[in-house]
Amino acid sequence: MNHKEIVLEPMLYLVATPLGTARDITLRTLDVLASADMLAAEDTRTLKKLMEIHGIALKDRPVIAYHDHNGDRARPKILNALAAGQSVAYASEAGTPMIADPGYHLVREVQAKGYGVTSLPGPSAVITALTLGGLPTDTFTFAGFLPNSKAARRKALKSYESAAGTLVFYESPKRIAAMISDAADVLGSEREGRICRELTKKFEEVIAGTLGELSERLAGSTLKGEIVMLIGKGTVEEMSHDVLVSELKALMQDMSLRDAADRLAEDTGIKRREIYQIGLELQKA
Repeated sequence: MNHKEIVLEPMLYLVATPLGTARDITLRTLDVLASADMLAAEDTRTLKKLMEIHGIALKDRPVIAYHDHNGDRARPKILNALAAGQSVAYASEAGTPMIADPGYHLVREVQAKGYGVTSLPGPSAVITALTLGGLPTDTFTFAGFLPNSKAARRKALKSYESAAGTLVFYESPKRIAAMISDAADVLGSEREGRICRELTKKFEEVIAGTLGELSERLAGSTLKGEIVMLIGKGTVEEMSHDVLVSELKALMQDMSLRDAADRLAEDTGIKRREIYQIGLELQKA
């Protein structure tokens, strides 16, 4: 038995749970799951199964569902428990709470009422995909799920056209082919992409290629499992002046102008002299 029951301070504990392999869990998370007065979960069945695997007894503790469809009804139960001086652990179905997860309103309301909130770090599909993808990770934008309809999806993709760094999306296996096809059209078929599938599970896979290549590969085929889609930076032509300035400012916070200009020139293909001149203007401002 890897957990121990401890006395918890009354507050809301956000606990990260495994993406697919039950042993990808921290000892502290096991302690909190074993000790919290109330348990809340996006999927109570998933949480109960995880606790059973790790030998954590539920006893007579309440377990309530908290998800997009019942948040307004479930939040008062959690707030009442906190008001009574109890500890509450909240777990998303998989990964870290608040990352494309329905707990956002819960945290805001708990904090607004003056109760404590703490987060127990652990698995995250976003970070796992970025570490496996082989694309730049110094700057990235997580955009969650794109809209279902084609027109809305293409409009959303267009809004990320000049975003600095790697783009990260969640997508369903049923829509991934259409999403990549639209991304190739809107963002450019030569951009690099990574389909990160079934992360941490038996059939984990990272499919690499340009968006054009990936679109052709998926034409007429269907993938299975949960997917994180990564899209690399745009080309020099796609990078606006504002984005260039933003990236240069970020780099200059951690390094000299000379080093920042070297790094950005290497990453973008833009002439170092042009970047250096922009940096001098920023320093004068």
